[in-house]
Amino acid sequence: MFEHLRLAEPLRDSTGDHTVTLRLIAASDERRWAAVRLANAQWLTPWEATSPVPAPTVSFRSYTREIRRLHRDGDALPLVIEYDGEFVGQVSVSGVQRGSLLTAAAGYWIAQDVAGRGITPLAVAMACDHCWFTWGLHRIEINIRPENAASLRVVQKLGFRDEGLRRAYMHIAGQWADHRTFALTAPEVPGGLVRRLRERAL
Repeated sequence: MFEHLRLAEPLRDSTGDHTVTLRLIAASDERRWAAVRLANAQWLTPWEATSPVPAPTVSFRSYTREIRRLHRDGDALPLVIEYDGEFVGQVSVSGVQRGSLLTAAAGYWIAQDVAGRGITPLAVAMACDHCWFTWGLHRIEINIRPENAASLRVVQKLGFRDEGLRRAYMHIAGQWADHRTFALTAPEVPGGLVRRLRERAL
């Protein structure tokens, strides 16, 4: 039903002299994914979603199979971020709701050694533009822990609107944690988020 929404080719753009590529995650990414996650465990763990009830361990292959199925069904956009061809993080769009809402939520993480280079804002902008202009979504939201300064800088650079605090919104690092919700709708960014990012950098 949603075959026309599948991401057939990677999305590419540039920040300075470097290339940022977004492509669908694959089972073959397991070794690189694991290496980056292990090297950045201290940087990422405080912001990791956890389950409040015991859950079975899921293999990377099973995870990618399920998330790619959701993509085929038009319910998710699970993307790897590559910086000059190197795996450095992920940006994922999930919780797609169609009908009268046409909304979804975006999340992201990046390796610490390349943070602050403009990679994450560009990757998020590219993913949002794809959701608005190819998938036809109306609204994208991003939920962030108030203490996560690095992640907050991303939405600030992109001009996401602060919609307020959600108490005990998500289970993070073993406990229920407050989050601030930021959102944008397609009519608020008529030329796209990548274009807005470029204009703000001038």
